[in-house]
Amino acid sequence: MLSIGEMSRCTGVKIPTIRFYEDKGLLQATARSEGNQRRYDRTALQRLSFIRHARDLGLPLDDIAALISLEGADGTTLDRAHDIARRQQARLRDRIDSLQRLEQELARIAAACDGRHEDSCAVLHAFGDHGPCSSPH
Repeated sequence: MLSIGEMSRCTGVKIPTIRFYEDKGLLQATARSEGNQRRYDRTALQRLSFIRHARDLGLPLDDIAALISLEGADGTTLDRAHDIARRQQARLRDRIDSLQRLEQELARIAAACDGRHEDSCAVLHAFGDHGPCSSPH
């Protein structure tokens, strides 16, 4: 049996976050020892590792809960897992596109300065004026 601190050290998930996952029902609340400490088994450690990895991949908590609900499922029910993965991939692609547009805007802003700084800063002006931006961000 593992303490909440050991769970945290093994997974890199902070203790308040472990408690949060318990409150959200993603991680099953565990029995407590005589000293009123939470005690976790290897199954809980595996679940927390699963949650951590899914969060690292950017999945929202609702999708993680949906994936957890599929444990033990079979057949076409498991298509939901594929749908979640594809949806997350699409969100990631959208985010990459957005970041690339931001990078282009920052390159434009950085290039606005000729380095002389005589009467005003073109970079400060560019940050303050959304009009010249080539795309919404």
